[in-house]
Amino acid sequence: MSEAYVASEMISSRPRPAEARKSEWSVGKILGLMSVVSWIAAGIALIVFLITSYDPAQIEKYGPRYFDGFLTTLKLVAISVTIGAALSLPIAFGRMSSNKILRGFSFGYIYFFRGTPLLAQLFLLYYGFGSFRSFWQDVGLWWFFRDAWSIALLSFSLNTAAYQAEILRGAIMNVPKGQHEGAASLGLPNMVTFFKIILPQALIVALRPYGNEIILMVKGSAVVSIITIFDLMGHTRRAFSQTLDYQTYIYAAIFYLIVVEVMRRLWDILEHRLTRHLRR
Repeated sequence: MSEAYVASEMISSRPRPAEARKSEWSVGKILGLMSVVSWIAAGIALIVFLITSYDPAQIEKYGPRYFDGFLTTLKLVAISVTIGAALSLPIAFGRMSSNKILRGFSFGYIYFFRGTPLLAQLFLLYYGFGSFRSFWQDVGLWWFFRDAWSIALLSFSLNTAAYQAEILRGAIMNVPKGQHEGAASLGLPNMVTFFKIILPQALIVALRPYGNEIILMVKGSAVVSIITIFDLMGHTRRAFSQTLDYQTYIYAAIFYLIVVEVMRRLWDILEHRLTRHLRR
């Protein structure tokens, strides 16, 4: 009789532990199953409601406006994320600097924009800076601070720069110290070491947090509708004010859900492509 056969017989004849003999229908599993069933039922009810209350005339009238608002949302997010990425690099450098002044300024900037609501920052720039009209006119910048689009772009750029700076700082610190030492042993200048060796590795580490930040910016962009910008939520609010039909918000939520899901899938493909050399 082989040793493998004897071992298998011993394992099969061993009694099950007391924990495994307990009923599989524990309270937690029952509650979890009830929660899943409730969500499925709610989703089915929502689909049935949308089908039975479908109004072609309303979709034909407000559908193009939703699409225009969607383009405005994407434009705002894309430009602000790009500007924020450019600002995040010096802020991250300041955060890691040995200079106390630069480090303190960067810490204060990140602390303020990450610690206060985006809506409060938007109001502070839109209403606060707008109250200094005479000053901005004297310096020739009133054209910028009187425009809601410019203020929204500035607010979003400053906000995402703080988050991206922390993402970048954490990614840079996550690069193994041996990469710095190897570059120094080859006599590479600090700038070449950073941009050719450290930064590419740090960006790979930061891919997932960057994707999450972009998705959060897309969802957070809805606040700009309060300052008269007709993004996706702005057109939704106007449609509701004209129809008093709360389905307009349901359609907006579905639109945001589709956009976020598409972006998440595309980011997964990008991450899978850029990290293919790290998989065995």
